[in-house]
Amino acid sequence: MSTLKIQKLKNKIMEYPGIRFLMFCLVFLDIFLFSEMAFSDLTIKVNHDRIKINFVYHGSSVSVSGVADSGTDLVIKIASPESHQTLRKKGKAAGFLWMNIGELKLEHASNLYFLHSTRKLDDILNSDEMDKFLIGYPSMERHVEITPVDNENDESKWFNEFVKYKESSKLYDISSGKISVTDKDGKQNFYIQVDWPYQAPPGDYLVTVYVVKDKRVIDKAEKNVLAEEVGIVKALSDMANNKGALYGMISVIAALGTGFGVGMIFGKGTGAH
Repeated sequence: MSTLKIQKLKNKIMEYPGIRFLMFCLVFLDIFLFSEMAFSDLTIKVNHDRIKINFVYHGSSVSVSGVADSGTDLVIKIASPESHQTLRKKGKAAGFLWMNIGELKLEHASNLYFLHSTRKLDDILNSDEMDKFLIGYPSMERHVEITPVDNENDESKWFNEFVKYKESSKLYDISSGKISVTDKDGKQNFYIQVDWPYQAPPGDYLVTVYVVKDKRVIDKAEKNVLAEEVGIVKALSDMANNKGALYGMISVIAALGTGFGVGMIFGKGTGAH
């Protein structure tokens, strides 16, 4: 039978509504069975979806809880959107003086990055999955662009310095085994509480829970957290951004008033010594 006749026969068969419906069902079944992300019973709850930064604010805490399928591992990530970051480059000037000798630019780096897992990442995920979902420092290092650097070793060195700086500022943290897990009725309840640092700037943050099985992510759920300035802090911030001259004048008056008050308190002892 010629190729033309075979093609005409195929077209005629596909004209029948029942055949078209059967083909649709087969395609849908293929997507359902072989999709990268399988379905699971995952729920997520965050105790604070809004963190208020007021005059007495000095950090907060955020707890993440929910229910996942039993027999799976969990990875919980809290991160700010990717942005431009900078790192001051220190080195020896004139051969003996340690000082700032330049500035490094990092693109696609998060200002805040918390990552917690039920077990060590290397034990529950393969590197491809880590890279796909940006889980762990090694995947972040491959994702972030650092300039100017001379070679890969230099880039790796400065990325590690960047991570150390962020960890010392309490903006980066990775741990395993801190997620509390309790099995119940064939499911597992999970819970973790993390300290929210006052160093974290206002903005939107994303909490993501990944369900892991056989070293692959099989499901995930997300919640947003908004850190926002309120009250007098917001008013002063808006003034600094929109009315710089007025903000500067008020700052000077406040500084003078503070100095005058301190002088009144301690000035009584300024006689002979």
